Amino acid sequence: MALKIPNHLAIIPDGNRRWAASQKKKVFTGHSEGSHTTERILEAAFDAGVNYFTIWGASEDNLTKRDSLEIKTLSQVFIQALAKLSKSQELKKYNVRVYVRGRFKELLKNKKLNDIAKSIETSTNNNTGKVLTVLLGYDGKNEMIHAMQSLQKADKIINDETVRSALFTDTLPPVDLVIRTGGEPHWSAGFMMWLTANSEFYFTGTLWPAFTSKELQKAFQEFSKRRRMLGK
Repeated sequence: MALKIPNHLAIIPDGNRRWAASQKKKVFTGHSEGSHTTERILEAAFDAGVNYFTIWGASEDNLTKRDSLEIKTLSQVFIQALAKLSKSQELKKYNVRVYVRGRFKELLKNKKLNDIAKSIETSTNNNTGKVLTVLLGYDGKNEMIHAMQSLQKADKIINDETVRSALFTDTLPPVDLVIRTGGEPHWSAGFMMWLTANSEFYFTGTLWPAFTSKELQKAFQEFSKRRRMLGK
């Protein structure tokens, strides 16, 4: 059976803190290792033929309900990851357009993070190869509320086209495959609800820092077996 590769892959990378606990290490180590995993899986996904890669770096709850030290730690991990990404060979190799979306600016109020996010978006603005979207301070329910409010304010007719144009993720096509790691098979915070309406979901017990390219291949193999009727 030929392997089918999703055009748009979205990942809910759960399990950083549990991985750190299992290794008897501090929470920071889990988030840091999770960031390294994202680098490896991004490259493996692009190599396999994925064109759009979306990673959920943090939800709104992650940035508001956790203790202040962990939130500060997350901010530093985001800054380091985006700074490293901006200088990476993969960015050039795949001519990647990068988007950083969500309410992280107003929730974290971290100028350094805001600056690096703006810089990497600006510097990749004309890239026409692959697309990487990083969701920080993202909540799918609030994304939809914001979209409805925007359309109401603009007095626009509400249909599929106008709703999609009002999303934080307005530049992205529908998600073909969602991978959630961490062994807790559920949806969270209405994750990309408009773009995952017809997605396939793949759940694995592997914690995100331990997720490998072999695990990614397993997900693709399972995806290849699915019959995507899409209402037909």
